[in-house]
Formats: sequence, C-alpha cells, structure tokens
Amino acid sequence: MEFYTKSVIPVIESNYDNFTTVERNIADFFIQNRKKMDFSARAIAEHLYVSEASLSRFAKKCGYRGYREFVYQYEETFVEKKESMTGNTRLILYTYQELLNKTYSLIDEGQIARISKYLHRAERVYVCGKGSSGIAASEMELRFMRIGVDIDSIQDTDQMKMRAVFQDKSKLVFGISISGSTEEVLYFLKEAHKCGAKTVLITAQNKEEFEEYCDEVFLIPSLKHLNHGNVISPQFPILLAIDVIYSYYVEKDKYIKEVLHDHTLRALQEGKGVRRGMIE
Repeated sequence: MEFYTKSVIPVIESNYDNFTTVERNIADFFIQNRKKMDFSARAIAEHLYVSEASLSRFAKKCGYRGYREFVYQYEETFVEKKESMTGNTRLILYTYQELLNKTYSLIDEGQIARISKYLHRAERVYVCGKGSSGIAASEMELRFMRIGVDIDSIQDTDQMKMRAVFQDKSKLVFGISISGSTEEVLYFLKEAHKCGAKTVLITAQNKEEFEEYCDEVFLIPSLKHLNHGNVISPQFPILLAIDVIYSYYVEKDKYIKEVLHDHTLRALQEGKGVRRGMIE
C-alpha cells in the first residue's frame, strides 16, 4: 500500500505569496480545514463569502484548469486529522512526517532528471546560500565533491557578486533560498543566467519572475504553515531536496561514482593517520 499520497496543500503554500487577499482567505481555509464537508463551488463560496469566480481564479493560480479539478484532487487526498495526539516529541515527529509527505507531493521526477543532466554536462558547479541555506550549500558541496563533481559552495555576499560575472554555458549554478527573496542569491542566478549558465533555484516560494532567470525552480515545503515550524530545522527540507538530486545523479554511472566516493573516504582516513603520526 502506498504510504504517501499527492496533496494539493504544499502546492497552495508554495503559491501563497502570489494570491490576492481574497485568494489567501480561500487558501487559509483549505490549508487549515480538518472536516469533511460539501466542497462544491457554491457551498464553499457561501461559506467563505466569496464569489465562485474567485474560487476559479484561486484554483488556476495553483496550476489547475479550474476549481472543479482542484477540489477533486483535494478530496482525493483529504484526511481528517485527529488533534488528540499528546506529547511534544510525538508532535515533532508528526511534523517531520508531514514535511516528508509534502516533499513527496511537490516532487517532479522529470525535473530531477533534467537537473541530473545539467550536473553531468557541467564542467563546474556552484551552489550558494545565506544563513542556514548556506550551511546546506556547504553540505551539498561535500557530498557531490566526493563523487567527482567540480563544485564550490558560496556563502559570502561579495564572493557571489564576483563569481556571478565569470559564469558561462559550461557552468551550473544552484541557488538556495527558502523565502525566495534572498537578494544575493537571486542576483547570482540572474547574472549567471545572462552569461549562459544553467540555473536552479531551491525554494519554498513559487514566483512567476523566477521563470525569467531560472531553468528549474525546485520547490520544497514551507515551514511557516506547520504547527511546529519554528522548532524544525530550516535545513531539513533543503537537505531532502539535495538527497533526491544526489540519488538521481549517482544512479547514472553508479559504479564509477561509488569508486570515487570510496577513494575520497580512503584519502580522508589516510590523512587522519598521517596527522596522528605527526602528533605522536
């Protein structure tokens, strides 16, 4: 039996900043609702004091052809949640499980395959981010470097600005910004795209402007709509995205990459042995 099911909730959340005030009212209802009811356009319009046309516009902004298609998908995956769960630990674990479910709903395997191709073709890869996103960028550098990818992570603002002008069609740039508004990261992506580099943005926000300078927008779930979002590491959804991309990339020429990974680990272990000998 499939444990994960595709849900419309993370799609609503990723488009939240694009909604009007009325559409956000509709979005809040579907995100927070826990009861089965009549979800017909007429019933929901009356319940929320909005027009049926507003429901249709809302559904289209979420990527559906209309409200009927949207609500069909919503009903297919709607699960009444019991709020009787007690214990902080259980709630935290539940929140992580919800993040996993939302990640599953947002995953586009065709997109991951394209990103994997970009990685294979790129002569050099850059991944940039600030704060917790920068730490995740460093983790991505370490993981991909161990399997032979020529990759650098950048967290410094000045470095992002300087490196941006040296990009070309042989390069691939990853930008990580959960909010989708980190100026330095977006600047790097814009300038790299102008120079012909492939660009990938990992973010929780889906904005139309990203299409102008991002070859791929890899959506991850947002923490702000979760009950315990303030105590969950913001790196968690980013690291999930990196894991998925990594697994697809490794699958091609898997034997060669595993050998490279073993070589790097052996080199690290030998290096530790040398340092111990010098100390002794």
